[in-house]
Amino acid sequence: MQPVVLLVGKLPNVIGAVPRQLDHLPIQWLGAHDHGEVIRQLDTEPRICCVIMGASMGDDMRGDLIGLIATRRPDLCIHLKDRASGPDGMVGFVEQIVENLVLRGKIPA
Repeated sequence: MQPVVLLVGKLPNVIGAVPRQLDHLPIQWLGAHDHGEVIRQLDTEPRICCVIMGASMGDDMRGDLIGLIATRRPDLCIHLKDRASGPDGMVGFVEQIVENLVLRGKIPA
């Protein structure tokens, strides 16, 4: 069974292009753009092993989502992408998290 990773982001690139570019990895990708989608994904998929959040959302939104995720699923690691690398840095950031933590078993799947 493949690990499940929840990608959260405001830009379509986070939800669409990242999984397409990383389709060589044995991961099931889920996506969410807002509070409602995050709640739905957390409530319907118990196998989510971590959350990776893009940097395009405002600080208030990111903070709210972190609180929401931590409250509903305190078992999950939440990884926040830096803003300095821009949108083009998302694929590399996600790939590093997945390869170095998820697939090596450092985050239980």
